[in-house]
Amino acid sequence: MSEPKLDALPVQGVFRLRGLDMTRLETFTDAAFAFALTLLVISLEPPTSAGELRNALREIPAFLASGTLLMMFWWGHHTWSRRFGLDDGRTVILSCILVFTVLVYVVPLRFMFGLFFFWIGSMTGLPIGPTTITVGGPEDVTLMFTVYGIGFMTMAGSLVLLHVHAWRCREQLRLSEVEAFETLAEAGVWSIVASTGAISATLAVLMPTSAIGLPGWVYTILPIATPAFAVAMNRKRDRLVAEG
Repeated sequence: MSEPKLDALPVQGVFRLRGLDMTRLETFTDAAFAFALTLLVISLEPPTSAGELRNALREIPAFLASGTLLMMFWWGHHTWSRRFGLDDGRTVILSCILVFTVLVYVVPLRFMFGLFFFWIGSMTGLPIGPTTITVGGPEDVTLMFTVYGIGFMTMAGSLVLLHVHAWRCREQLRLSEVEAFETLAEAGVWSIVASTGAISATLAVLMPTSAIGLPGWVYTILPIATPAFAVAMNRKRDRLVAEG
């Protein structure tokens, strides 16, 4: 990419946006996420009674939480596509891994958040979560956390590898020093997310039944670890910008 073309690109933050034109791969990825979000819909059939309406309304929190999580991964891929605009073989493979995992992950995702809000509703008496949900025993919970953690790790891991791939193509993309640094910083953020899923899945397999809920609490690390890492990286980036 020539210097005049780079200078003509719109800028978002520290990045010149090299991927403004949507590729067929990005369109395919967006469609897959949209389909996954459809699978989270509370009910495909409209309620025909007040009781069915109440039950449908109870599941709104679980739908919003699981949909927000899916959108987090979609936004990660969308931002990556806008920044780099890569459309080579490795990009296709990593994007397909993300898409296929999302379409499988949506099943344990809906069950996990349904169970979570069912637990909150039963503990607090609030009208949230499904009215009934079946968990056979510790083995079912272990399976749930294991599958959920593996899917969480795989989706975040694909975004890590996409950012590493973009960094390796930094000369071809003519990334500035700040852009290259920001690319590695994004890979670091997604590495924290992926590691959290890996730790949760590992604990689900190894921990005794007396600590059956511990794999779920692992995810509370994210609201602390990711902002702390982002603050540290922003300070380093600001120093790079100040140095010109």
